[in-house]
Amino acid sequence: MDAILHASRLGGTACVPPSKSAAHRAVLCAALAGGTSRIENIEYSDDIRATLGAVCQLGAQVQQEKHAVVIKGLGSDGFPTVTRPVFCNESGSTLRFLIPVFSLTAQKIRFTGAGRLMDRPQEVYRMLFNRQGLRFEQSSEGITVFGRLRPGGLTLPGDVSSQFISGLLFAAPLLESETTIEVLPPYESRSYVDLTIAAMQRFGVKVTQRAKKNGGVIYRIPAPQRYLPCDMAVEGDYSQAAFLAVLGVLLGGISVSGLDPASRQGDRVILDILKGCGGKIANVNGALRFSRSLMKAGDIDLADCPDLGPVLISLGCLCGGTTTIRNAGRLRIKESDRIASMQQELAKMGGRVQVDGDTLTMTGGALHAPAEPLSGHNDHRIVMALTVAALAAGVPATIRGAEAVRKSWPDFFTVMRSLGANIDLVESE
Repeated sequence: MDAILHASRLGGTACVPPSKSAAHRAVLCAALAGGTSRIENIEYSDDIRATLGAVCQLGAQVQQEKHAVVIKGLGSDGFPTVTRPVFCNESGSTLRFLIPVFSLTAQKIRFTGAGRLMDRPQEVYRMLFNRQGLRFEQSSEGITVFGRLRPGGLTLPGDVSSQFISGLLFAAPLLESETTIEVLPPYESRSYVDLTIAAMQRFGVKVTQRAKKNGGVIYRIPAPQRYLPCDMAVEGDYSQAAFLAVLGVLLGGISVSGLDPASRQGDRVILDILKGCGGKIANVNGALRFSRSLMKAGDIDLADCPDLGPVLISLGCLCGGTTTIRNAGRLRIKESDRIASMQQELAKMGGRVQVDGDTLTMTGGALHAPAEPLSGHNDHRIVMALTVAALAAGVPATIRGAEAVRKSWPDFFTVMRSLGANIDLVESE
């Protein structure tokens, strides 16, 4: 699908979608609980559908409603026989959360996916499985595991995806005895692990943590424990709100509702980043209003908020001065190489993105209409970040592969239109 963007005047209020990060965690906890849980404020993105399909193979029963899902967890009934591959689509969270959990079945399990998912690094699990004498095989076609993880003391590097830590945390309460997980410094993306622990605690599981003087953290998970059913609503997503927020400070007059001001989401830092660059943000009747601001260059650290990378690259190309983004290396191993993707596409609009290792610099200036279509690189955040860049610059552009937004925010273009964006969606030739 092509998204054809026209110069538009934007304004109004939009409600952000539910947090994909929080929804993944709630669905998995509910699937492991004994009893029935109701999770409100669900959006059926491709990633969430992947997790729902996977937990059904774990033995959970799932009833989908329009904006809610009812899940009867497997509880103490035990795991069923898994007879077919677990398809994770392009969802790194689904895959990495569920590898340790499915290992508890002690069955030979094969995971498959789409896009670049099976090429994304899994070395943390490979080393752990090998250390315990378990099978772990990975190729571009899939991942096969065989053998049940054992409790005990685990040590993980902190500069890898937090999804590995979360996956082990989800499985640990269901083991035979206590497990400790020590995360070594530097500990990046810790806020995502905090989200995992908050979800587990909401579903009745005890996890304690102790910070070490060197910056590491030790988690202690008593076992065996049971997940308990819970009714809850998923909070709004700060990572998706970032696209609206950046548009707001560049164009003005955009309000965003549905966000929890006390959220533990690491991407909540978008508010601090925008304020640091001169963004005007006010709380008006429970919504955040982003007013047009004279945006200046900033120095941004992505270590704890990598999902904000693409839209912040767009922002840097439209701020006055030279913006620096540090610790951006993890962007290379997402649905696309997000550094190369943004550099390539923004260059078509006159954007200047320079790369030095894991540090990016953007020299702000006016963007022009691209002479050729932009590519979404099969990456939802690239499509949305390019949409923000074109609309904020007030230039027409065509984005190929715009359907990628279904991965995380199926209604993205509907929301953009509700704010006044003139966007045509047509099938690609």
